[in-house]
Amino acid sequence: MTPSVDPSLNRRKLRIALRRAREEADLTQREAAERVEWSQSKLIRVETGTVSISVSDLRALMQVYGITEPAVVEELEAAARGSKGSSWWSSFHDVVNPQFAQYLGYETAAVSLSTYHPIVVPGHLQTRGYAEALLTPRGLEPDRLKRVVDLRMKRQERMFGGEGDFEALFILDEAAVRRRIGGNAVMAEQLQQLLDFGARPDVTIRVLPFEAGAHYSTLGSFVLLGFADDEDLLYLEYATGSMTGGEDPELLRRYQNCLEDISRLALDSSESLGLIGRIKQDLDTD
Repeated sequence: MTPSVDPSLNRRKLRIALRRAREEADLTQREAAERVEWSQSKLIRVETGTVSISVSDLRALMQVYGITEPAVVEELEAAARGSKGSSWWSSFHDVVNPQFAQYLGYETAAVSLSTYHPIVVPGHLQTRGYAEALLTPRGLEPDRLKRVVDLRMKRQERMFGGEGDFEALFILDEAAVRRRIGGNAVMAEQLQQLLDFGARPDVTIRVLPFEAGAHYSTLGSFVLLGFADDEDLLYLEYATGSMTGGEDPELLRRYQNCLEDISRLALDSSESLGLIGRIKQDLDTD
């Protein structure tokens, strides 16, 4: 079953269309906000897709920007009506901070995801048992731990349960597939899930072997999201998370180059799944 359209996707459509229209009208954010008698911060929130916009506010902006084509007006008004409501992760507000919620909105709209993880299997691919074992040392209350794991399972279901054109590339360091999280049985189940995901046409799993040596992202993981209608977005997974898009193109370019370098060093998909299979076999026989 294909997930329903999330309000964040409509907010994204408006964000891109209104930002481009403002730029084509040769107006700064401050100038545009003054013309509709808004605060600049309100316009910024609309252009970053963090808030919905009413149809009346939209019409005021379209008048300033000179958007009059009936088909475009109708499409944007429909998006404004669809931008209200709760996103799929809203029920997890107690375990999702605002920054990660913003990232989830971008991830929901992406057509591709490329990520490197040097230490553990990424949350997108985790089994419930692996996620629970990974989070237990953090000392979370049992109810909160369950909520975080439930969020990961829901995110995985939405990402891989549809029939869209989404493509995902996961490059895992060899350490991530060898580190025994939760004991042999839990780790064997996790490795089997990697094999199952790796057999899908929309998912590519590759392993960066130990002998690859040093590279730009040795110290941390990162995610690159690709979009059909916007620039790529970089998400650096620090303790609090960090996002960047066009506002820091040099950093984005460095990580795009890093992904290319890692891709040259990593085992190909077939070799990677073979390695994962052998590690799982060793666990099964221990």
